[in-house]
Amino acid sequence: MQRRAAEQLKERLGALLTEAGFALARDAVATYVGPRRLTAVVADLPAAQPDRTVERKGPKVGAPQAAIDGFLKAAGLSSLDQAEQRDSGKGVFYFSVQKQPGRATPAVLAEIVPALIKSFEWPKSMRWATWSQRWVRPLHAVLCVFGGETVIGKVDLGGGAMGFTKETVGHRFLAPQPFAVTSFADYADKLDKAFVMVDQADRRAYIERIAGQRAGENGLQLKVDDGLLDEVTGLVEWPLPLIGKIDEAFMDLPPEVLTTSMRAHQKYFACLRLDDTLAPRFVVVSNMENEDGGRQVVAGNERVLRARLSDARFFWDQDRKKKLADRVGDLASILFYQRLGTMAEKAERIAQLSRWLATKISGADAAQAERAGRLAKADLTTGMVGEFPELQGIMGRYYAQHDGEPKAIAEAVAEHYSPKGPDDRCPDVQVSVAVALADKIDTLVGFFAIDEKPTGSKDPFALRRAALGAIRLILENGIRISLLELFERTYALYAGFDRAKSDETARGLLEFFADRLKVHLRDRGLRHDIVAAVFAVPGGEDDLIRLIVRGEALKRFVASDDGANLLTAYRRAANILRIEEKKDGKRYDRLADPKRFAMNEEAQLHQAILDVGTKSDPLLADEDFSGAMGALARLRQPVDDFFDRVTVNAEEAELRANRLCLLSQIRVGMDAIADFSKIEG
Repeated sequence: MQRRAAEQLKERLGALLTEAGFALARDAVATYVGPRRLTAVVADLPAAQPDRTVERKGPKVGAPQAAIDGFLKAAGLSSLDQAEQRDSGKGVFYFSVQKQPGRATPAVLAEIVPALIKSFEWPKSMRWATWSQRWVRPLHAVLCVFGGETVIGKVDLGGGAMGFTKETVGHRFLAPQPFAVTSFADYADKLDKAFVMVDQADRRAYIERIAGQRAGENGLQLKVDDGLLDEVTGLVEWPLPLIGKIDEAFMDLPPEVLTTSMRAHQKYFACLRLDDTLAPRFVVVSNMENEDGGRQVVAGNERVLRARLSDARFFWDQDRKKKLADRVGDLASILFYQRLGTMAEKAERIAQLSRWLATKISGADAAQAERAGRLAKADLTTGMVGEFPELQGIMGRYYAQHDGEPKAIAEAVAEHYSPKGPDDRCPDVQVSVAVALADKIDTLVGFFAIDEKPTGSKDPFALRRAALGAIRLILENGIRISLLELFERTYALYAGFDRAKSDETARGLLEFFADRLKVHLRDRGLRHDIVAAVFAVPGGEDDLIRLIVRGEALKRFVASDDGANLLTAYRRAANILRIEEKKDGKRYDRLADPKRFAMNEEAQLHQAILDVGTKSDPLLADEDFSGAMGALARLRQPVDDFFDRVTVNAEEAELRANRLCLLSQIRVGMDAIADFSKIEG
């Protein structure tokens, strides 16, 4: 919320000042944010707005008196003598032209700042005291200074107003006394002396540097965690990194348990030995300076962590008393989603789908994939995952290992949520790939079947992320599989689903995957229209590996001279057909009759189209898409000759119809390789 608030403040303050007539440099507005204050400073703001000329167009000369009176009143004129007459090309009109002197900047700010404060958009907000105005946190003061003086103004909070001030306060405990400021430099300097580091970038860099030093003093290194660093930066105003100890008695817990307990609950940074193993040390960032150098703060945090890890130890010991396989039945008490059954039912679907997918993945053990799929969700019933939801899957691996499950099964349980995002590692071991793909496809098919699809920017069930994860699993592991078959097989595993809607669900998901694939392939230089053209081939292309190969070949083809010219001809043919079919109210999608050809160019084009089909069909069957594009290139010359010498819209009706049918054959013949109507540019 802090980062977004700073962005909104910069964008909206700049926009409001520009709208008020101030010419701002690109980086004139700078913003700073912390747990207690949100600050903006504007550089080189003049003392007053520039003078402006305001023009208002009035009625036409000779218009009714009522219209003229309305114009005079709106423009603030006493008579038409004060208006100009101009010929606009559509008649002579009255114009009011008035020069407005610029107002003093403080007067403008007095209007802008209240509007700015009320314009913020917060994911969460609150009301406080008796005021009806909502904000992310209660407002304590609005500091607004220009030219060394307080701007006279106030913000109405609904039920009361808060006047602007030039006073602020320092650290809540170390320097709570108010003090006045006259400029941003004065503000930053006095706050620094009052134990507040205003610049979030400076705070972040300081925390990272000193925390690293504390670890280094103990022969260790800080575990990299940018997300935690950002969060802690937003929690403190005067950071003081301190290093504490973890009791050795807890160091035999899984390292993920230790780091999650420290990170999620306590906001501690983990420390690593030089071999990257977890060390019995942590760094806590205090928001205070203490006379004892932070010893009491460290002792208190060590005590809190000891209690946290004692809970984790209890869960760890208790969870291992029951085998993971014996927990599968307990999943029946956990709802996956309304109308989609329980987690136990989902686990069974994943198991069956994983077994089938293993037959499509070279080297995958189908029995192991099925068992891993059945066990994948079982750790949701453990105390450890109940306490630390971030560890689902990870704890499943440890419990599977404890139970003596094969390594491939334990790893598949741990990795079945992956990849969680574009930067997450994609599983590459066969059993893990099968289970991870099964889990994502099961979720996607289920939610699409009950029409809980993403809409606009809303995606509450992270289905876009699931689809991108499935795409990565397929592409990065080279899995040859029909998506439609996969979707339909998954649909059949859901008890109670209307079988008649299986195809509709599968087709909808295929379109969804096409959209996600366009995003995924953008970085590889494969344009979205090329992907769309390949997806739309007759019968549909639903093998992603084959689609990529076909798309790359199409990309090269349309970039060549033959491809570019043939694409132009295709569009010309398609446009003529569209216009004439609309005019005639019928389609010309039948084969042209060679007996009705009146010119050699018609016969040559017809034969060329037949030759392309004869040559490209076996090439497409062998997935030689470059060869098929090469065969298609041979159409260029006969197509050029046809359009150069043949009049399509001949006066003789039967000849015209036959030539339109020939154009239709161009479209059909090319669309067998890719839907060229989808290609842009």
